[in-house]
Amino acid sequence: MPVSQFYHVSVDNDDPYHVYGGLQDNSSWVGDSSYPGGVSYSRWENMFGGDGFWMFPDTADAAYIYAEAQGGEIGRVNRFTHEGRSIQPLPEYGEKKLHFNWNTPIHMSPNEKGTIYIGAQFLFRSRDHGQSWERISPDLSTNDPEKQKQEESGGVTIDNSAAEMHTSIYSISESPKNGQIIWVGTDDGNLQITRDGAKTWANVVGNVPELPKFSWVSTIEASRFDEGTAYATFDRHIFGDTKPYLYKTTDYGKTWTALPVQQSGVRGYAHVIKEDTVDPNLLFLGTEFGLWISTDAGQRWAQYKGSDFPAVAVRDIAVHPRESDLVLATHGRGIWIIDDISSLRKLKPELMEKEAAVLEGPPAIQYFNANGGWVEGDESFTGPSRPTDAFITYYQKRRHIFGDLKIEIFDQEGKLLDTIAGSKHRGLNRAAWSMRLKAPTVPPAATALFEASIGPRVLPGTYAVKMTKGDQVYTAPLKLVLDPRAKFTLEDRKAQFDLAMKLYKLLDHMSYASSAIESLRDAATARAAKLPAKDALRARLQQLADDSDKLRTKIVATKEGGMITGEERIRELLGKLYGNVNNYEGRPTEYQVRRTNDLGHELEDVITDFRKLTDKELPAINSGLKKKKLEPITVLSEADWQKQQLPT
Repeated sequence: MPVSQFYHVSVDNDDPYHVYGGLQDNSSWVGDSSYPGGVSYSRWENMFGGDGFWMFPDTADAAYIYAEAQGGEIGRVNRFTHEGRSIQPLPEYGEKKLHFNWNTPIHMSPNEKGTIYIGAQFLFRSRDHGQSWERISPDLSTNDPEKQKQEESGGVTIDNSAAEMHTSIYSISESPKNGQIIWVGTDDGNLQITRDGAKTWANVVGNVPELPKFSWVSTIEASRFDEGTAYATFDRHIFGDTKPYLYKTTDYGKTWTALPVQQSGVRGYAHVIKEDTVDPNLLFLGTEFGLWISTDAGQRWAQYKGSDFPAVAVRDIAVHPRESDLVLATHGRGIWIIDDISSLRKLKPELMEKEAAVLEGPPAIQYFNANGGWVEGDESFTGPSRPTDAFITYYQKRRHIFGDLKIEIFDQEGKLLDTIAGSKHRGLNRAAWSMRLKAPTVPPAATALFEASIGPRVLPGTYAVKMTKGDQVYTAPLKLVLDPRAKFTLEDRKAQFDLAMKLYKLLDHMSYASSAIESLRDAATARAAKLPAKDALRARLQQLADDSDKLRTKIVATKEGGMITGEERIRELLGKLYGNVNNYEGRPTEYQVRRTNDLGHELEDVITDFRKLTDKELPAINSGLKKKKLEPITVLSEADWQKQQLPT
């Protein structure tokens, strides 16, 4: 079951990106954010031992990872060979043990590639992958000796595992706007800042109003938008106080404002605060009881409950800078990814005052059609891959109750491509469009034609979304783009789409031909049944039915069988070819183009033989039927067949 407990999470910029994190009692791991067939256990790779905590890819060398076990046991590990070594800073001559917390923070510089920090009671910095460390601060904790007696005992066994280590650094944040500014929070209540590259430090916790002393600084987050701004969360649950505490400064810690989390109904002591990568007013707060979101710089908060996300402890948060995914490290539901939070950035007052609106989102990527993974047993959990549909996000001020609510997609010429269902809930809603036309029509036969079960995916370009809500209409553009990993061009993609559509139309044409032949066969059989056994017209009708059925067997398989033992006729061959062309969206092979033409000719040969048969037999047969006052037999036209396919 997906009930693992991650302490921390980070991401890289691969496509799909990887997720890095440390598990409580279960080491450090890296896994895929998405994989064809889903993200199963086998897509996660163990990279380090002990209790897992912080884990980051080396920003200067993607082949390496920094990983950490309890008590600051940091290592640098080769991502591919798994060669690793300890790079933990060590005490100096005559110095006692460094105060590495059980959950020691490590931090990658957002300004200098490869620069990494780790905190004990001192802050350490390395610019050479841990080969050497600079001790760039004095003791930033309270250095209270009463809190450093873990080696003393009142008669019970001494616990020297680092779980009781105190007076230590617990959070580190270098300002993304100015690398000279570094924030540090400790587990015994100090909040320190340097503005000159660690030459001098100031403890600003005394400026935080109405905060009890010695509160753990669970997170300090330097703003990516303003160098004087930072956010801090404080955790007092060890004192029996489980309320959340969140503060903000805009003047380098000289003054702090308490953000009204308790007044907004936020529950659970605060673990982490994270600022969005695009909108400075969009904040994410992880507490012991879930994820909370503010779109107005922390003045109002709402609990996130989308996709049935539970009230589980959110210990760490990462916002992917390219995908705008929100990646959560939870204690109880493992890694949880909220796909594409860009719509949250549009929840501004001017939008929320409207009755409804369709939001223009980022371009929808037409990811490769791909398959992967394999069965791992009944008890294996497989997380879903990233969505392959286009999201259509819309806002409703209140729940839709009366009248229709439908969402339609139109192409560049104004042709309706699809109609999709939408939710009637108030607030933000998402509808999904497969970006595909409806599946082609295939004639019934002895075996299913799974290759033709989905329609062609439309070409990249800009489409129109129309939402009808009662008597109101709302519109927005929807842009579709190629998978950025594609080696083929847009011209190649168009060649694929054109051939897929040619095959699509051939399947439709074949379905018409099969229906026309079956209709004629059934009509001849029905008329024959109304005539005496020795009637010459009855014999001629039965012969027409038999000849028609023989033509039908050239189009479709009539004997049951599987993939190996079943018959293959034009239907099966054309369906397989369609499936192959439809599955790969690059330029089709020359053989596929030629085979399409060949099968089209073979189909036309059968249709020509059918027309010759009807032209030869029907005039005399219908004359005889007329004399016997029976209804004449007509050949179903393709136009009439197409009308039959229209939705009722």
